[in-house]
Amino acid sequence: MGELRLEELSARNIVAANSLSLKPGQELYIAPVSYAVAVSVINPATAWQRVVLLDGEVAGFIHGNFDPDSQHEEFRACIWRINVDASAQGKGVGKFAADALAEEARKRGFDHITVIWEPGEEGPESFFHRIGFVDIGETAYGETIGSLKL
Repeated sequence: MGELRLEELSARNIVAANSLSLKPGQELYIAPVSYAVAVSVINPATAWQRVVLLDGEVAGFIHGNFDPDSQHEEFRACIWRINVDASAQGKGVGKFAADALAEEARKRGFDHITVIWEPGEEGPESFFHRIGFVDIGETAYGETIGSLKL
């Protein structure tokens, strides 16, 4: 495994973050409906966005949200989006990003983080289960809500 490190999303790395490739079929699972609906009420000041560098190259992106006052518990400390380039999948990039967000949540006083995903064969469910998330419910749109105790 190569060297992994985080860097804040910036003008210097945003093009690379936006250019991450996916494996065939994964594009269907980029953003659950719940996130698309909630994005209009999310406060940009609560966003936590980082790229993951693998051996100095952008290999992943994670967007978290930390808003202890959110009306929706599942959005208080959550993974909003996580993308790992197709060529870097299976190399620990996604787990590294999720662990970093979990550590940030701990520092901010949260005892768990959440994530929402759409069920499906090519979707992220098995990844989230592998790194310790457990299913705790469903959204109004039939998506799974997962939680990771910190």
